Amino acid sequence: MKSTAIASQKELKNLHLDNLDWKSNLEFIESEVKFINQLLNSYVFEPTTPNLFERLQEYKITMKTLEKDISKLHQEIRKHENELGGMLECDTISCDNYYYKDHLILQQDFDEFYQRFKKLKSEVFNYAGGILKKNKKDC
Repeated sequence: MKSTAIASQKELKNLHLDNLDWKSNLEFIESEVKFINQLLNSYVFEPTTPNLFERLQEYKITMKTLEKDISKLHQEIRKHENELGGMLECDTISCDNYYYKDHLILQQDFDEFYQRFKKLKSEVFNYAGGILKKNKKDC
């Protein structure tokens, strides 16, 4: 019975480390979102670019949705982290499985969110890089 408790503590530690990793990644993503929003709201784009306003508005709307997703993930991660303590009190496999299932669902949600974020960031940077004003500097 002692070896089961030790295994559970190791497993719980790994689940906790996942939570810390998700939180850290979300904080970094939040700083990237802030930068992207500043870029989208800046006046560095060529005003003659076709469909500039419409495209920027689409990105801004998508960024708002992304910010809501970040907030939701923060809440889910906090809730999950608070619930992990209950895993130590589990005395059945079905109880343990509940926490593992919950953890795997959150892992999947985070992974899907992160893939969407990377795709959006890439699209915005590719779009912005192609139409930024060309500031010539005299040397």
